[in-house]
This record gives sequence, structure tokens and C-alpha cells, in this order.
Amino acid sequence: MSAQEYDVIVIGAGPVGENVADRAVQGGLTAVIVEAELVGGECSYWACMPSKALLRPAEALAAARAVAGSAEAVTGELDISAVLRRRTEFTHDWDDAGQVEWLASAGIDLVRGHGRISGVREVTVTAGDGTDVVLTARHAVAVCTGTSALVPDVPGLAEISPWTSREATSADHVPASLTVIGGGVVGVEMATLYAALGSQVTMVAPSGILPRMEPFVGERVTASLRDAGVVFAASRPASAHLGVEGRTVVLTDGTEITSDEVLVATGRRPRTSDLGLTALGVSGVSDDDWIPVDDTMLVPGTDWLYAVGDVNHRALLTHQGKYQARAAGDVIAARAHGRPVDGAAWGAHVATADHAAVPQVVFSHPPVGSVGQTAHEAEAAGVRTRVVDYDLGSVAGAATFADGYAGHARMIVDEDRGVVIGATLIGPGVEEMVHAATIAVVGEVPLARLWHAVPSYPTISEVWLRLLEAYGRP
Repeated sequence: MSAQEYDVIVIGAGPVGENVADRAVQGGLTAVIVEAELVGGECSYWACMPSKALLRPAEALAAARAVAGSAEAVTGELDISAVLRRRTEFTHDWDDAGQVEWLASAGIDLVRGHGRISGVREVTVTAGDGTDVVLTARHAVAVCTGTSALVPDVPGLAEISPWTSREATSADHVPASLTVIGGGVVGVEMATLYAALGSQVTMVAPSGILPRMEPFVGERVTASLRDAGVVFAASRPASAHLGVEGRTVVLTDGTEITSDEVLVATGRRPRTSDLGLTALGVSGVSDDDWIPVDDTMLVPGTDWLYAVGDVNHRALLTHQGKYQARAAGDVIAARAHGRPVDGAAWGAHVATADHAAVPQVVFSHPPVGSVGQTAHEAEAAGVRTRVVDYDLGSVAGAATFADGYAGHARMIVDEDRGVVIGATLIGPGVEEMVHAATIAVVGEVPLARLWHAVPSYPTISEVWLRLLEAYGRP
């Protein structure tokens, strides 16, 4: 058994862990990352990048067909082998050599194996051959292990070997039929993808489609999926079994759905098993559970343990985890050097935006973009609001973007403060408009000042002027 010492030990080499280590090194510290799988993590190989690479060809084809002139130039259908090949190029054929090179260039060491916290500021790494390396941190250990797919406890479901998001984004073929269990983001995006690639898709979504977003989003995405041939079932799975004709899911209403593959997209669970958390004896911290943190990502009751990204359950999104990582890496360096910590709301060392300014894009057809609170969330929080809606298709820029453009925009205004606290848009191209809304929400820009943020004409962004006109001068 060998032993090594660093200022910071990071468990998990996904985008979050990489950013924690990078910021710590930029702050003058030494850092090592521990990873049992591929450097680059879930996002690079089984989530964000491969899924969006897979979805883009169908979206590009739909965009071409939506404009007279280019529509006439479209003479064929999607080349499925090319779509899958493009995805594999983005994952570098599930080879992390490039990511490993980046770690070295950034001055970050890598130890491969399963990391387990074996004491205060101590991590024992067990390699594939069973050998152990003990790492000691002078200042901090950051847990950045993310999440894995949650497979519900439905009798027989595990036995039919269902797909999770990993199998769906790394598949080497398109099944003739696919049952998707779950109506959240992963379920919607994968149903969109496989329907476009030619699968007969059935969605088992008893809670509806994208239920956490504004109601009009679920309605429009459901209608679009129906137009793509997706069939919906509203009952819950009761059991599953494997037969000669495929994988069968039996619903609580007695309906039986048989398909070549079944995708489970019913949520995520923290990857915290066998991390040694329970043995630390810290209140509220245990293996197989989410890890509580303060706004600097420090675990309460410790002065050395951090949990960053999905594993802390604040906002399960790669970009939000990287945001947390920048704050965590910087605050670890500041504390190590005895520098002041900027821990006030919106300070340099906190992830304030996690609470009410989280942006998200759903790459459905059409795409959805949102940030901040929905009307329901604001009402539940006791905020006096005004909801402003506008038909996105009536904006001049939308009309030039696509023939027969259909979309919708909603703005949520805090009436007492006169600022935007939430926005949701659905329609082609809105994925590139979310950041403007994010700036307005995070910056708490007064509506009176937003009138002076003039959108270029003719663009879809002109909807912001239309929303303000619908609201009226403050």
C-alpha cells in the first residue's frame, strides 16, 4: 500500500470534479482526482453530449423541412448509421485519453479506482487489481460522484434487463419498438429521439409529460410526440416479464405493452454507496443518500468535506454542477490560504443561483427553455406575481425562422420588486434564448430598465419586447 499527499482530493472525474480540481489548482493548490470509470463522467459518455449529438440530426432535418425552399431540397430520410456514428465521434468511442491529457495539462493528478473516505481528509483508492493507495488531503476532500439511474421496484422489471439512459445513448441499433417508462426530461428526449429514428414508441407516463414545468409545456410536447407517432399510457407499471415476442410491461389497469426494449427514465439516485460516509459519524451524512451542503458546498459539521454537483441534490444539471464546482474550488483555495470568504448571497464563493435561478433546456421537438420559478412555484412561495403570456409564433423573427412557426412564451413577474423571477419558452430555436432570461432573473433587472434592452429585429428574441408591452410600462 502506497501513500500520497495533496491539498485537495476529488472523488469523481466528471465535469464537476474536473472543475473543482481545476479551480483549486488555479488557486495555488495541488489536486488529485479519483475515478473508477471514464474521465469525463456521465455527461461526456452517456448523457448530455451523446444524447444531444443523437438528437441534433433529426432537429436539423425538421428545421430544413420547415422552410420553403430548403424543404424542396430535402430528398431523403435520416441516415441512422451516420447518426450513431456521429454520436460515437462525440464520445471518442468511449475512450477517455483526451480527457486524461487535459488533466495532465491542467496540473491535476489522476488515480484510477474506487475511492472510499477512510478517515478525516483521507481517501483509500482500490484499483482494479485489488491494490490500495491511501491519499491524504491537507485541506479538503470533494465528493463529485454524481448519480445513477433509478430503476423502480416493480416486480420483474430488473429481470428483463431494461435500458437506462446509459444504454439509450450508447445503443448500436435502433429497436423496432421501445417502451419508455417516465415522462421527465430523459424520457421525453429519448422518446423524441427514437421516434425520429423509426421506433414505435410507447410512453408510460402516469404523472404526465414534463410535470414540473409550466402546464402548457407538457400539453404542447405531448401533442408533438403524438404527431410523431408516440402512444401514451397513463397507468403505472405493475409488473414486467420477458417472452418470446419481447419485453412486456403490465400496467395497473391490466394493459400489456410488449416491445423490443424498455427504457426506465424514472429519476436518479446518488452514487454514494460504499463511500465511507456513514463511518464519519457526521449528522445527516450517510452512504446511499444525498449529501447535504451549505451554499459553499461544504458539508455541515465538517471543515474539510465538500459535496458538489448532482450528489448534493440541489440541481441535477451538468451546467449547474459546474457552477457549484467553480464556487467550491475557489472557496477551498481561499480557505486554504486564509483569504476572506465571500459567502453572502451572489458572492464569489457561493452557488446562490441554485435556489431560484436554474436554467434548463429540454431538447424535445420543439425544444423547451426555462429559468427560475414557474407560476405555481412562485405562488406556493407566497410571491405576489403577475403572469404574462405571448404567442411566440406571432413574432416577426419566428415567422422568418420557420413557416408555420408555433411556440409560446411566459414571463413571471414579482410585482412587489418589479423584476422577472421566471420565464419559460417553447418553440424552435428557444434553446439559444434561455441565457437572456437567465441574465434578467439573476441580475434582478428592473422591468423599467428591461425596456431599454432592445431586441434585434427581426429575431425571435423580440418576444421580450412583446412580453413587456403585454405587461405595460411599470
